[in-house]
Amino acid sequence: MSDNDEFGAFLVGFIVGGLAGAVAALLLAPQSGEETRAIIKERSIELRDQASADAEEAWKRAEEAAKQARTRAEEATKQARARAEELAQQARSQGEEITLKARAKGKELVESARKVTSRKKAEIEAPADAADAE
Repeated sequence: MSDNDEFGAFLVGFIVGGLAGAVAALLLAPQSGEETRAIIKERSIELRDQASADAEEAWKRAEEAAKQARTRAEEATKQARARAEELAQQARSQGEEITLKARAKGKELVESARKVTSRKKAEIEAPADAADAE
């Protein structure tokens, strides 16, 4: 971005300097008016050509900078998509792992509850069987 600012400042300075030089040439010229007009005409053509060449060069630089920016943006987008996919895969894996652990823990709790229920049932039935035996 600063290259563009520097180039713009150079171009403005170049044009202003050219105009100042033309005015100075008019004021200090030892030749006749007709000769001075011919010199001014030649110089203005040179300045116009130079300005056109400078503008064309600036345009080429701008196009190249835009192309590079697009390339960098596309690369950054690809990297971001790849990273997002990687993170999504990690999240899926962790989710599956957590689900498996939760299922195992749930089965463990259910089995534990069944054992407790069986013991309680056995305790309840055991005194009744002992009372029947007497």
